[in-house]
Amino acid sequence: MLLLSSCANSERQKAVEYISEKYTVPSENQLIVYTSHKEEVYLPIIREFENRTGIWVEIHAGGTAEMLEQARLASEKGQCDIMFGGGIESYEASKDLFLPYRALDREKLDSNYVSEGNYYTPFTELPIVFIYNSKLVDTKDAPRTWSDLFNSKWKGKIAFADLWNSGTSYTIVSTMEQLFDEPADSLLPRFYEQLEGRVLGSSGQVIPKVSDGSFLVGITLEETAKKYMNAGYDISMIYPQDGTSAVPDGCAMVKNAPHSYNAGLFIDFVVSADTQNYAMEKFYRRPVRGDIQLQKSYGRIKQIEFDIERSAREEPEVFSLWDQLTGREGG
Repeated sequence: MLLLSSCANSERQKAVEYISEKYTVPSENQLIVYTSHKEEVYLPIIREFENRTGIWVEIHAGGTAEMLEQARLASEKGQCDIMFGGGIESYEASKDLFLPYRALDREKLDSNYVSEGNYYTPFTELPIVFIYNSKLVDTKDAPRTWSDLFNSKWKGKIAFADLWNSGTSYTIVSTMEQLFDEPADSLLPRFYEQLEGRVLGSSGQVIPKVSDGSFLVGITLEETAKKYMNAGYDISMIYPQDGTSAVPDGCAMVKNAPHSYNAGLFIDFVVSADTQNYAMEKFYRRPVRGDIQLQKSYGRIKQIEFDIERSAREEPEVFSLWDQLTGREGG
């Protein structure tokens, strides 16, 4: 009982300190960020931004679809400034949520991924890769192409996260649609059947579940695979031979942003040379700036011409189909 009481007091103390900190900072030195990045990515960036600018950042974190939905509700009340994280195809689909902002170094960013109306700004390029359990799967047997994933030997053995909790999962589905030139109402049921309904709660579970043998192969981001491989997990990585997407995640200013000037400073900061180099060196992410040389440790990829606008258009249909397949409709 003493332990439980101590925990409760600790949580209460944290809440008191948080509220005290927020309301002792002038409004002009505040920023409200909704992010779908993992803590190990967003926290160092936000802390450095705070240190450099003196701006105090309120953080809300979760899955991409969840955060976009929450950011929209917060926007209506003037309680959100920035959406940070999630593939830019999701930003394209939600353009009505964002305020146009031209980043300070816009001309140095990859022109393939910059929003025509400056509704969002790309953060880092994220190729989709395959992984496999390096102890349980022989290298010669591992999937090399997207079609290989549909081989019967991988049925029920592919680690894949719920679309509602992972922006990466939507990018994966959209990549397959465009690569196969197959409509969602055909591809998604076929893929879900290959998964045998085994869907993980978050993208953060994909690699650990492959490494511990719960699944034999998985689909994830290059940066995530490289990070776990360097941490000693029992996985190996493959760049799909028939091509893959490298859709960046994004950052955007939300309508009715109460601290719009600070929001602009944040967008400029995340695409600055310092932050982009840091993301490449520490997070294994490819920079979106053309003036930064990619490190030799990054493999060469065969990149498909990914249609972001098509992906954005198809998003509502894909999520509706996913809800039907997973039984999410009606609760």
